[in-house]
Amino acid sequence: MSVNVSGLDKLLAELENRYGKANVQRISDEALIRGANVFIKHLKSEFASFKDTGASIEEIAFSYPTWDGDVRTVKVHWKGPHGRYRIIHLNEFGTIKNPNPRGKGAIARVMVNAENAYRKAIRQAVVEGIK
Repeated sequence: MSVNVSGLDKLLAELENRYGKANVQRISDEALIRGANVFIKHLKSEFASFKDTGASIEEIAFSYPTWDGDVRTVKVHWKGPHGRYRIIHLNEFGTIKNPNPRGKGAIARVMVNAENAYRKAIRQAVVEGIK
């Protein structure tokens, strides 16, 4: 099932005319940061269910909003002294020797489970930014 939304370009152009391009970008950046924080909160709670040393939880971080083509994005990643970015994919997808590790698919579950909370945080930040 797909949905075709029309008039979105007109809406964005009207918002930029009313508030200015810089203000619209500032509001969207704040919304993206709030959404990333909500996603990370859910991710940390999901990782807590199978933590061993807690290093994977400690190293969860996000990049500040950047342009990815013509879209503003925030990327969640692992960065820290334990180098967990090297093994997160092994835990998410498994390996030949251990095809079903504890916590397999945790990131995918969080993406589905946190979607409504993420959208709510984005919506709330935009409404507060416009006021």
